[in-house]
Amino acid sequence: MDSMEPKKLALIRILQILQKHSDQDHPLTQSQIGDYLQKDYGILIDRRAISRNLSLLKEADIDIQSGHGGSYLGQREFEDSELRLLIDGVLCSKYIAPGYSQDLIRRLSAMASKHFVSHATHIHSVDSWNKTENKELFLNIELIDSAIEQKVQVNFTYNKIGIDKKLHASSRQTVTPYQLILNNQRYYLMGRNEQWGDMVFYRLDHITGMELSAAPATPVSSIPGYAKGIDYKKLSSTLPYMYSDAPQSITMLADVDVVDQIVDWFGRDIKIRKDSAIPEKVTVTVNASPTAMEHWAMQYINHVEITSPAALRTKIREGLEKGMKKYK
Repeated sequence: MDSMEPKKLALIRILQILQKHSDQDHPLTQSQIGDYLQKDYGILIDRRAISRNLSLLKEADIDIQSGHGGSYLGQREFEDSELRLLIDGVLCSKYIAPGYSQDLIRRLSAMASKHFVSHATHIHSVDSWNKTENKELFLNIELIDSAIEQKVQVNFTYNKIGIDKKLHASSRQTVTPYQLILNNQRYYLMGRNEQWGDMVFYRLDHITGMELSAAPATPVSSIPGYAKGIDYKKLSSTLPYMYSDAPQSITMLADVDVVDQIVDWFGRDIKIRKDSAIPEKVTVTVNASPTAMEHWAMQYINHVEITSPAALRTKIREGLEKGMKKYK
């Protein structure tokens, strides 16, 4: 230490030492606490003073656990297992750029002791994960929150990925934002496109150059199908691929083995009916976007047959015929 800290700071420094260096498996003796005080902060106090400060922390309802092995910080804001879940969430989130991921993981790890940090090896592999390179994402979130709170529209450039695998400007959009939605590990902005007058879902990591507009927001109740507002439970099950066409009742014949996956996609409000004539099959009825279902049915083509509506069956058949020509 270049300079000595006053002894009156010992109380807060002891708490910081326990936060950083101790846990249930690594208690600190008063001698070790004294060593950290002197080495890290230039504070030299005897063991009795350390003991008094530990007692003061306990009186302040800080969860200091003490025993023959020493003292450690018991209750933390997050348990190690909870921090691991949060860190894994950051790691696998494709919408968080590598640099931001590293910073968030470091800050989350700092909420535990150094012994947890030493096991958080995820931070070294962030760059190898498939993540967005759009560094405006967190700024966009703040601007969208501000726009929703102020009830104004936003302007932004919507981008598409080119053959060089980089974002390229596609169009300038004016939108009334209503909600941010996380779907399939991607963030989407749900809002009314003010040019088309429709509800649209925009990939948040494809948005750049966002600005708040002075134009007032369009009430969501004015959009067809949203007179009563946004039904988020219905939204999550009817739009598996975030297409905005109106949901319809869709019936399918499905293998029993994929029922759990159907429930994962469309929720528990779906209708499932057994067929005694075909015990390995079930008839399932969902309420979903036909465009989304066209893509979804292709994904599960070996296990699911759409039986109605007829127009959707026709689209799927035409798609399969086109695909067959490519693979002849």
